[in-house]
Amino acid sequence: MQILHSKIIGEGKPLLILHGYFGMGDNWKSHANKFAEDGFEVHLIDQRNHGRSFHSEDFSYELLVEDLNNYIEYHNLEKVNLIGHSMGGKTVMLFSVEHPDLVDKLVVADISPRMYPPHHHAILDALNSVDFSVQNSRKLVDAKLAEGIPEIGIRQFLLKNTYWKEKGKMDFRFNLKSLTENNNEVGVALPSFTIFEGETLFLRGANSGYISVDDEPLINAHFPNSKIKTITNAGHWLHAENPKDFYKEVLHFLK
Repeated sequence: MQILHSKIIGEGKPLLILHGYFGMGDNWKSHANKFAEDGFEVHLIDQRNHGRSFHSEDFSYELLVEDLNNYIEYHNLEKVNLIGHSMGGKTVMLFSVEHPDLVDKLVVADISPRMYPPHHHAILDALNSVDFSVQNSRKLVDAKLAEGIPEIGIRQFLLKNTYWKEKGKMDFRFNLKSLTENNNEVGVALPSFTIFEGETLFLRGANSGYISVDDEPLINAHFPNSKIKTITNAGHWLHAENPKDFYKEVLHFLK
């Protein structure tokens, strides 16, 4: 059994953070340091095919939930708080309805239980266009990605995944082949008639379309004990775009 890679910061009540598609636990380091100061043992987890965790051809939310369950068992954790962003939000929602006894409070960042059509094609095309034997520096990789991804913020986020695999040879930390082949899996809906009765907070970015008014009845059906809050001046990456308000809302909810 392979256990997910994580960085554990602080002591206290376990708080597990699950990143989004193309991300890694490290993206949440500054939030993790603050949560640790506020009395949490923070686990920054890399999900399969991301960061420093194992690579696999197989990718589904059932598998991501199994990975998380194995991780919690391995570290002897009980009654954890969970934060999940985007893809990580889908993971923690499914985990909570399948293992409610292991979850205290749940925070879902900018994703709803509904199905999302595949929409990362431009990013995947750009990533797959990189040839590390030609683009052998971050600057050259960035220039290549810019041909398909004009947004500098998205490129900087993706470039955090580049590393020196060996002397003179760069690579991506995520498993690009698997993410490309399994892109359709990323948007799948939470199974019908699944319910988590525990306290749940949904946070949406004011400038993001990922959680709409139309999603609210579905959210309430799956998570009857939930509330939905909007983070102003933020899009889909709300924790990075308005970290102060995001942190305040989450801390208030967890405390």
